[in-house]
Amino acid sequence: MSQKEIEVILIRQLASYLAMAVFIVDAEGNLAFYNEPAERILGHRFDETGEMPATEWATAWTPTNEEGESLAPEALPLWIALHDRRVATGRLWIRALDNVPRYIEVVAFPLLGQGDRHLGAVSLLWEAEPL
Repeated sequence: MSQKEIEVILIRQLASYLAMAVFIVDAEGNLAFYNEPAERILGHRFDETGEMPATEWATAWTPTNEEGESLAPEALPLWIALHDRRVATGRLWIRALDNVPRYIEVVAFPLLGQGDRHLGAVSLLWEAEPL
């Protein structure tokens, strides 16, 4: 495991104290952390999933649109925030790791450090009512 940037360590610490679901990836897109409220939505404890590469997390929760069509990783708000370095939002279905389908709303933003260093991205997510 590589050494983490201090800002990533600090946002992970902050997320661990929040009552809202937070999902954090590093600059390479690897899952760095998700907090306890996110565990309830994602269907598994972070201690059990641990860090994982972007190619794995982007499909682990089986994201689909409202018509049930699979979403490419590039269509996910967190992927957009990470690669395009802009805020992205979305509503989508996931099949959580506990095999329960959940409709979620996501707001994702890039994580930038001093000197405009690209450090990763953060998603805030919550269960929503389907449209």
